[in-house]
Amino acid sequence: MNLHDFYYELPKELIAQDPLEDRSGSRLMLLNRETGERRHRVFREITEELHPGDCLVVNDTKVIPARLIGSKEGTEARVEVLLLKRRGDHLWETLVKPGKKARPGVRISFGDGLLTGEVEEVVEDGNRIIRFEYEGIFEELLDQLGQMPLPPYITHQLKDKNRYQTVYARHNGSAAAPTAGLHFTPELLDEIRRKGVKIAHVTLHVGLGTFRPVKSENILEHHMHSEFYMVEEEQAMRINETKAQGKRVIAVGTTSCRTLESATGEDGILRAGSGWTDIFIYPGYTFRMIDGLITNFHLPESTLLMLVSALAGQENIRAAYEEAVKERYRFFSFGDAMFIS
Repeated sequence: MNLHDFYYELPKELIAQDPLEDRSGSRLMLLNRETGERRHRVFREITEELHPGDCLVVNDTKVIPARLIGSKEGTEARVEVLLLKRRGDHLWETLVKPGKKARPGVRISFGDGLLTGEVEEVVEDGNRIIRFEYEGIFEELLDQLGQMPLPPYITHQLKDKNRYQTVYARHNGSAAAPTAGLHFTPELLDEIRRKGVKIAHVTLHVGLGTFRPVKSENILEHHMHSEFYMVEEEQAMRINETKAQGKRVIAVGTTSCRTLESATGEDGILRAGSGWTDIFIYPGYTFRMIDGLITNFHLPESTLLMLVSALAGQENIRAAYEEAVKERYRFFSFGDAMFIS
């Protein structure tokens, strides 16, 4: 299976640079994965596409302001540090730019010394392990000093940090938002519950590997990044119950989908627990748990486009994306949505 099979032309002006004022006012393409039929609605009308007894599964991870701008101690040299994974007390795996200024032993100061870090080692992909030193609570310092780590294709400044956060975010740990969830408002979620639709929570801390391009022409040679996930017992029971009753389990976003598929056994039962997943879903994959997916429009040749192609079929996705371009949908993180059912 070749990388170019997942390429499409996207005019640059269709990449959404800012969130809409009304989260639920984005457009929604409905795609029937059996027939390929496509319809167009506004996102808040998704309640009309959900059935009593369905279960929406959301990812309740919270994006941390993981982008820190500092300077190499003793110099004026600017250094940008992106927190990727917590590796222990005070220890983080990070992406540092420029890397040549971050050899082991180098110390970096942030916020006039409120926070300092020392590079301990260089690991896979050139990432750096940094040990931080500070007084007080790390998360409070991050709120004070850090910036939201927006994807590289967003060039506008984000005015409100909360707009790159879902309304149900609660577990700190992501370097990127689970963007399909950005369309929901508290009012829309209440309306969905009133319809008799269950909402279950899982957690997957989204890493920057989400934006890492696939470099292998043969996609089977691509090495997936690893991300931490959690499924609580009560949530697993709610999701398994839905399945046992013959109702639909609908993942909100590819991160929820990857969590569910990672934690579900071959017997179709979702197991509570936590761990790391590097699951790679591409056409030919047999889904164990999900029946539908709410998702945004993804980058050409990305693993996320491969995942939706596995669920809906490559031809259906190709036709849907061509139509989205023609209809001037907004693409990527702050863009419009698709419901594959």
